Amino acid sequence: MSYHDEQESIESFKAWWAQWGDKTTWIVLVALVAAAAWNGWNFWQRRQAAQAAVLYEQVQQAVASKDKAAVVRDAGDMESRYGGTAYGQMTALAAAKALYEAGDVAGAKAQLQWAVDHARDDEYKEVAKLRLAAVLLDEKSYDAGLALLDGTPPEGFQGAVADRRGDLLAAAGKRAEARSAYQLALSSLGKSDPSARQLVQFKLDALGG
Repeated sequence: MSYHDEQESIESFKAWWAQWGDKTTWIVLVALVAAAAWNGWNFWQRRQAAQAAVLYEQVQQAVASKDKAAVVRDAGDMESRYGGTAYGQMTALAAAKALYEAGDVAGAKAQLQWAVDHARDDEYKEVAKLRLAAVLLDEKSYDAGLALLDGTPPEGFQGAVADRRGDLLAAAGKRAEARSAYQLALSSLGKSDPSARQLVQFKLDALGG
């Protein structure tokens, strides 16, 4: 490149920079800040997941040893500190089962309600609803159980939800509605789960009519 051409290039760059330099600087800065924020977020997410995994191991140990106080403490820690991770919903279901078996129905209900309200995956949320509805059935809170199961369940849960609704309706003395719910459960379950179908058919036959 000749000296003249070089000078022209320099002058062209100066003119371009005078017009676009500030905007370019801001664009570069914004891109750098965004990249740093993204990397920081990913690092924080990985760290949260790792710490939650360690705490979940403690939860499992507490459940296995039937240490109710430890289950309550560790579940509370998990839900307050790592409730947004997958381990939060897993902990709530495990703690609910352990507390129910220990005779703490109120504690089990609280854990299941937490999962209903905060579970990140629809499948865990629906499992929590089904289990909470079963507890409400035992307590004869039929309307509350039916309200909990209202709405369209996720794919794969139609049969189980219809079956539980049938249980609640039958216990409430609403035999015709219970029969419809059990029939829906049978049609939704298909032939993939013969034991579940057999149980639903038994309940349907018991209603008569």
